[in-house]
Amino acid sequence: MVLLKPSAFSKSPKPLPQQGGFSDSLIGDTVEAADAFVSQWVSPHLYDSSSTSCSLSSLFSAENRGEGRRFLDVLAKLHYAIQSAGLVNPDSAKLSQARDLMQTAMKYLEKEFYRVLKSNRRFFDSESISSLSSNENVEGDADATEDLKMIANCMISSGYEKDCVKIYKKLRRKMIVEALSNLGFEKLTSAQMQKLEWEILEKKIKGWVRLAKVAFVTLFNGERILCDRIFSTSSSSSSVSIAESTFVEITLQSALKLFIFPITVAKCKKTAEKIFPTLDVYQTILHVIPQIEQIFSYDSTACVRSQAAESLEKLGESVNAMMIEFQSSITKESSKSPIPCGGVHQLTRYVMNFIVFLADYSDSLTAIIKDKESSLPLPEDYYNNSNNNEENPGNAGSPMAARLAWLILVLLCKIDAKSRLYSDAALSYLFLANNLHYVLIKVRTSNLKVVLGDDWVANHEVKVTQYLEKYEKMAWGDVIASLPGVSTAAAKAEEALRRFNKAFEETYKKHKNWVVPDPKLRDEIKASIASKLMGGYTGFYKKYPVGSSDIVRFTPEDLNGYISDLYIGLRGSVPVSTN
Repeated sequence: MVLLKPSAFSKSPKPLPQQGGFSDSLIGDTVEAADAFVSQWVSPHLYDSSSTSCSLSSLFSAENRGEGRRFLDVLAKLHYAIQSAGLVNPDSAKLSQARDLMQTAMKYLEKEFYRVLKSNRRFFDSESISSLSSNENVEGDADATEDLKMIANCMISSGYEKDCVKIYKKLRRKMIVEALSNLGFEKLTSAQMQKLEWEILEKKIKGWVRLAKVAFVTLFNGERILCDRIFSTSSSSSSVSIAESTFVEITLQSALKLFIFPITVAKCKKTAEKIFPTLDVYQTILHVIPQIEQIFSYDSTACVRSQAAESLEKLGESVNAMMIEFQSSITKESSKSPIPCGGVHQLTRYVMNFIVFLADYSDSLTAIIKDKESSLPLPEDYYNNSNNNEENPGNAGSPMAARLAWLILVLLCKIDAKSRLYSDAALSYLFLANNLHYVLIKVRTSNLKVVLGDDWVANHEVKVTQYLEKYEKMAWGDVIASLPGVSTAAAKAEEALRRFNKAFEETYKKHKNWVVPDPKLRDEIKASIASKLMGGYTGFYKKYPVGSSDIVRFTPEDLNGYISDLYIGLRGSVPVSTN
């Protein structure tokens, strides 16, 4: 195509021909005026219809935009004249000339449409467009968008819809495919993905999560906005709008291919360790569902919405199966060796860390666990679900919360059974207190506190206190009972002190290596023991200080030091004299 130097558009019509009807005169006038203007930009005999390259100069460049508007106005008048003449005198030679001119002009517009679309690609990338609402005009791409819209309207109203849309779809579909490829999209079939090792598939899950967020929030959203902007006022001969059909052909197959991945993930073997990557995929789709429903709202894109819904359903079923498998792994844990020194069991650590991570997916689990957990035999004093709030199911009382509370109950029952492995009842209660306290720490410092609620936390804090009271009574009851007081008679003081020394030494030796891992709980236990021993012993010591009797061996400071040495689980504790 050779662009001729523009000249002034003559506004003086040629004299009407002396012969011919009114229709020939009208179209003859219009053709001559249109040809004069179009010829300033297009040389028909030098036009290369096979070329698709962009022009170095353009009718719709910034300096020529006014001429571009006039060009479209001229073609609109020419189209009107062609329609009018076609009804009156379809065999007119002038009508044939007008149609040839229109075809030449349309081929030029086709190239202009391509050039504007491609040269403004930086303004039409999905990230730029999707950040805008479909009703906003933004400096930079507003002129280009208006140019495309006007060219499209002119071509479509003149009967060149296919030519216009073909160019748009070809270029924009290529951009979508390139964008997805740059985001890491791989064209793998379901069969190919199922053959991958889980470690490889897990890495691909992370990539898919990033890809899906960008694809639905930015890529497809931007394409929908651009299609609506350019083709929204264009009419189509079919019941489906041009904007809809164009958007569908550009994005539909790419969108559907994205859902092959989550369906494949849902088919993987159901093991507990796969639940979190599976939840990542589920949560990603759940969060972009509003965008999917908005972007793919056409009847012709219902398959995308249904694929999203099916993916959620299959992934949800997979997550449920994995949670059942996780529960089974708790109940099947069969270690028979008691944890040394009454510390926190590794099962408690594993299960609570697992459940804490589950709680971070509370919105997804709420959607997955929809049914009332009436089948779970939760004791009312353990978990009260009477305050279920269906309008805000993330709160305590929801089916999801009941499910997590049930998993913790399964753990606590298992820990209770393991406490019976200890031959010393006092150590078994210390073990129970340590493990339940660990559970409480995990609940208080995570989203589980929101999920389970304050009542659950308060109830279990009471249970920790009860375990500690039983521990203290069994472990230190004899020591406390043997403690001599100020009122002890001098004659009985020596015997009372001898009983106390013996009881304290035996208990200290027995308990000095027992452990309370949490520093705060450890200090609370030691403070409770000290409060019951130090007052009475201090008063007795003042009456019978060290040196007044061979059996008075401890100052109050010594006694307090021994108590402070407890529950750290370290060897080499301060030795106590057995004399």
